[in-house]
Amino acid sequence: MNSGKKIRMGWWAFCLMAVFLFAAMASAGQAQQKFSTAIYLDYTFYLSNQGPITNPQGEPNFKNNFFTFRRAYFRYDNKINNRLSFRLTFDGNYVKAVDAQGKKDDRFRPFLKHLYFQVSDILPGSDLKVGLADTITFKLAESRWGYRSVAKTLMDIYKDVTGKDVDASSADLGLSLTGKIARPLRYGLMLTNGAGYSHPEGDKYKKIMANLHFIPLAGLSVVGYVDYEKQEVGAKAITYKADVYAEFIPRLTLGAEWFVYRNDKNLQDGERYDRSGLSVFGRFQLIPEKLNAFARFDRFEPNSLTANDEIGLVIAGLDWTPLHSSLKLQPNIWFYDYKDPLKKSDVVFNLTFFMSF
Repeated sequence: MNSGKKIRMGWWAFCLMAVFLFAAMASAGQAQQKFSTAIYLDYTFYLSNQGPITNPQGEPNFKNNFFTFRRAYFRYDNKINNRLSFRLTFDGNYVKAVDAQGKKDDRFRPFLKHLYFQVSDILPGSDLKVGLADTITFKLAESRWGYRSVAKTLMDIYKDVTGKDVDASSADLGLSLTGKIARPLRYGLMLTNGAGYSHPEGDKYKKIMANLHFIPLAGLSVVGYVDYEKQEVGAKAITYKADVYAEFIPRLTLGAEWFVYRNDKNLQDGERYDRSGLSVFGRFQLIPEKLNAFARFDRFEPNSLTANDEIGLVIAGLDWTPLHSSLKLQPNIWFYDYKDPLKKSDVVFNLTFFMSF
């Protein structure tokens, strides 16, 4: 099927789903229904002009400032009763495509991010999700970081920064079971296709994910995570991850993530190499419900066998609510530092408009 037909079919599916949603709204009184949205709009300005991001080809006319929508979420939640609920989320992004005449077509387009039902207390204290749902890989880290509007968390942003894949998706098709074993101990289990929300299943193998969330005392959390997926005969991929979150100081949240990704197909001169990363972040309420400050440091190691390929990233900014909680202004600066002596540093300023209602 050509790209033009795919695009038209996508829009037909979107229109049909919209009709379904409005029909569902008409049946008021049967369930608790809610529509919500979140939009990330950036004005970006490159403060440097020598690095691989801010001037990748050494061209003086390379664009150094622009407006862009990074994401636009539209969500429908339906709590049918105390045990059964349903979620549908459309996401929006610039999807690169080619139309039927072979012309470039990169308009901002909707696509499906979530489509699942949830059964609460399927086991005592445990919930089951079936369908296209958020993964357990970095959901906890994302909630503690709290600024998805500014930047994805470590594993989610890894490919954007390094160009190398660590097989981590924010949503996937399958089923998950999450719950509480005891007051200080929680767990998550998930079985998915492993292809992520943007691709159909491409092989017969499945991805298995598990985490344990231990809360030894109020405000302190330790999380261990592992996933496994067979890639092909004789090759597998495994991720190990550990997080620590501290929230016992009033108005202050601190967190750290560390992971290692091992894939038998990642070879250099016949030897397998690993990809890894470390992230340390914090956010502080300067003026409750009005002004917050946040900062983060990430370290990326794309190839454990290659020297001078590490990348450091510092993100810092403010989160200001001038009028209402539905609109936040989040000026932030990104500083990229490369261990490769031939690469100059990049410095990027973003004024992020975060709208939610």
